[in-house]
Amino acid sequence: MSNRTTTFCNPIVANAADPWVLKHTDGYYYFMSTQPGRLELTRSSSLTGLAEGRRKTIWSPEPGGPYSYNLWAPEIHNLNDKWYIYYTANDGGGDESRGLCVLENEYSDPLEGEWVWKGAMKTPVPGLDGTVMTVRDRLYFLYAGYGHFPEYGSAIYIAQMANPWTLTGEHRLLTAPTLTWEKQGGMAINEGPVTLHRNGRIFLVYSASTTWSEDYALGMLTMDEDADPMDPASWQKSMEPVFRKSIENGVYATGHNSFTRSPDDQEDWIVFHALPSADADASIRSTRIQKFGWNLDGTPDFGVPWSDAHHQPVPSGE
Repeated sequence: MSNRTTTFCNPIVANAADPWVLKHTDGYYYFMSTQPGRLELTRSSSLTGLAEGRRKTIWSPEPGGPYSYNLWAPEIHNLNDKWYIYYTANDGGGDESRGLCVLENEYSDPLEGEWVWKGAMKTPVPGLDGTVMTVRDRLYFLYAGYGHFPEYGSAIYIAQMANPWTLTGEHRLLTAPTLTWEKQGGMAINEGPVTLHRNGRIFLVYSASTTWSEDYALGMLTMDEDADPMDPASWQKSMEPVFRKSIENGVYATGHNSFTRSPDDQEDWIVFHALPSADADASIRSTRIQKFGWNLDGTPDFGVPWSDAHHQPVPSGE
């Protein structure tokens, strides 16, 4: 067996920022990332083969519309046996025109069927990086909102959902960038929320500082799975990053992640984007993956980002 079939090196997808990977019950991985002017969906039978998977542009916005520009951070979710994609877009102007948009597809194969525009979420503040969390069969929407406080760029909010495209009730602030490591690169930022449910707890992992800064890093909130996610007091914030750059390994600006499992479901993997040098342009952010473990106290241990020359074993079951 050749070395190439048992190990791999990062990055696995070039020029792919804000990576989202969903491992579906059909055994395939569905991958999305920020691509200019369109939403692109990739289906792959393996995690390391995302770059070679079947790729299709599934949405191109109408020219000149209010949500036709700056399509960012798409995520695909399967809810109530239908497919939904959440993404950020605006009218080409500034942050104040950003909206969190939703598409729906009733077809079993998300690369087929019709993607239907369900509208933009009615959030009290402009936002980006929307994601969905299910707790006790109830849907919650998490996103990074702008404009509430003058002292920082964005903070993470939560709201309940009446259905996959409609918010209901109040929205609550869960974390704001109040710590020094969340304020690097010229702006104070909390964005890119994603959740991990394990060991009786829910871990809300988010990205902090500016995405173009070498110090873009991951922070974490922790909640007992029986607590109320709408109550900010349910969440405990880690005071230090849980994943950050490695100068020694030549990996910088590690952030905007998602989580998935190996093909045999035996391993946990983090998917994230990073830059190859401290002064690299943000346009060359690439998608990387690595296996992670668990601390004795039941919290995730993401380790340090491996260098591009490090040969990692492929996910178990590939």
